[in-house]
Amino acid sequence: MAQSQLEIRHLQTLAALADTGSLGKAADRVFVTQSALSHQLKALETHYGTPLFERNTKPIRFTQAGARLLALAREVLRGVTDAERDVAQWVSGRGGQLRIAVECHTCFDWLMPAMDAFREHWPEVELDLVSGFQSDAGALVEAGAADFGVIHDAPPPRAGIAAERLFRYETVAILSPRHPLAARSHLDPQDFADQTLISYPVDDALLDVVRHFLAPAGIRPRRRNAELTVAILQLVASGRGVAALPSWSVRPYLEKGYVVSKPLGAEGLHCELYAAIPESLSTKAYLQDFLAKVRSSGFG
Repeated sequence: MAQSQLEIRHLQTLAALADTGSLGKAADRVFVTQSALSHQLKALETHYGTPLFERNTKPIRFTQAGARLLALAREVLRGVTDAERDVAQWVSGRGGQLRIAVECHTCFDWLMPAMDAFREHWPEVELDLVSGFQSDAGALVEAGAADFGVIHDAPPPRAGIAAERLFRYETVAILSPRHPLAARSHLDPQDFADQTLISYPVDDALLDVVRHFLAPAGIRPRRRNAELTVAILQLVASGRGVAALPSWSVRPYLEKGYVVSKPLGAEGLHCELYAAIPESLSTKAYLQDFLAKVRSSGFG
């Protein structure tokens, strides 16, 4: 690094570190090795004479100096993205098609705001939702019936399909404030053994709490299904069972004290959403801009 100049690539590194929470994932995001990324960060810290983030913390926590540079990174990169989008529109035209399929009941909480923001910049792109909840959004993309499939976890390789990481989120246990387990600092898989788990009527492979938390421990609680998030929360608040939902989907209810949340495990259960995209469309300016809007939605 030139010792007198802060470059865009350094801002991209700081943003990637904040978004992913780890050096390894940040390196993947900016397409460098972890060693190269560590060297870049060390050079920045040497230049400013202060650490930019605390080592050995999960997720990574920025120092005051690091947080200030991160704020600068967000502002500058947003301006760069806007300018590049405008140029791409002028050069390649504004038209296109973006059909979105989701295999996540709660994804609309962040998807709809991203779609609204996208329409403002790309009014001539035909934006549409593939009707209904999809159990395999990636298969729809592979079949040509969708252009953007929102899926849980890194998808298996599919010919002609690119996988883009969207964001990391936490799935939390949801309980009535009066539930005996509400006094716990966190819940372990065994705590669910004698509970009724209230969830959406989907395959277990699409439920983070089952796939990543209960099944590996061999725990199979009683089950009750509900179609809507508000119905699940009503049942939980009424003491009919417990649930596990993405943290973004329950924030308003937690703030009102309607229900309470607890981490799943001492470290919490952190999961990831990905998008499956046809490789033929993956470089389209409007699709890249939609990815950026989803990633900056603030729900991860």
